[in-house]
Amino acid sequence: MKNDIIEIEQIISEAYTKIENSQNITLLNKISSEYLGKKSKLSKIIRALVKYPIDQRKEIALTANQAKNHIKNVIISKRQEILLNNVNNKYNTKQIDCSTTSLYFPFSRGSFHPIISTMEDIITIFKLLGFSIFEGNDIENDWYNFEALNIPQYHPARDIQDTFYIDEMKTKLLRTHTSAAQIHVMEEQSPPIQIIVPGRVYRNETQNTSHSSTFHQIEGLVVNKYVTFVDLKTIIKYFVHKFFERDLKIRFRPSYFQFTEPSAEVDIQCYFCDNTKCCSVCSNSGWIEILGCGMVHPNVFKSVNYDTYKYKGYAFGIGIERIAMIKYQIDDIRLFYANDLAFLQQF
Repeated sequence: MKNDIIEIEQIISEAYTKIENSQNITLLNKISSEYLGKKSKLSKIIRALVKYPIDQRKEIALTANQAKNHIKNVIISKRQEILLNNVNNKYNTKQIDCSTTSLYFPFSRGSFHPIISTMEDIITIFKLLGFSIFEGNDIENDWYNFEALNIPQYHPARDIQDTFYIDEMKTKLLRTHTSAAQIHVMEEQSPPIQIIVPGRVYRNETQNTSHSSTFHQIEGLVVNKYVTFVDLKTIIKYFVHKFFERDLKIRFRPSYFQFTEPSAEVDIQCYFCDNTKCCSVCSNSGWIEILGCGMVHPNVFKSVNYDTYKYKGYAFGIGIERIAMIKYQIDDIRLFYANDLAFLQQF
């Protein structure tokens, strides 16, 4: 155990030296991959914690995760310094003519935001599985967002503390989930249905490291004559393994949602400690929740006049920010909306 602590301190010292001596973004990115990537020495130390008792695991894991955060912060600061120096050098050595081609503009080209990249990756996977894309409405009425989804009038989710209403009569609102699009699709077409609905949703929540008043979801809906929970599990497992590109352990926990029955929440083994139950991200449980799902409730089918004996269906909802935070090992959702150039340059 002491040897691991000493090794972590040596890794920090070695990383600091390399970061300080780096003079360009390319080299800095290589250093970031070397010390923060999946194959880094710190990651190997965390994966090897199974050989220690639980109390010792926590101490080593805490030290290793703190080391990762320190190295990450130093890299971000150094990246900002390099970018600023590059811009200043270009300004000082070349006069800018705004009428010329952008080739001479002193800033690097932009790239996709990590949320957009994550959403596109998810969409690509489900398109390969035969899902069509449906664009829902950001502004919905009470029927589509609540009533038709089996959420009764006095349900807590319909309170103004949770929902942004845009009229005094509380009939129009900013949608609280992309599930509202289910009803539009089922009203407009008969089964079979196999769609995903990506989009932004809004909830009246206090912003903190894991919650935001505006975030993104992808809703999935399949309706046909012979659809079972086994089909749902198969789709979710395929998605997880394809998206994370790892054979992660998956578990389905019984849960409760108004518009599905039975319902489940899906967890994957912790992406940070590899299920060793020794990090703050998974609260030492070894599991991280990634989505909710279930079989479409009969009352939802009744609201669109579907024959509940003839058709069955399943639905799932994926939080884009949550998935992106896990994949890119980001511990604060607010970073996605801070417009921090140094943060965005990493992607």
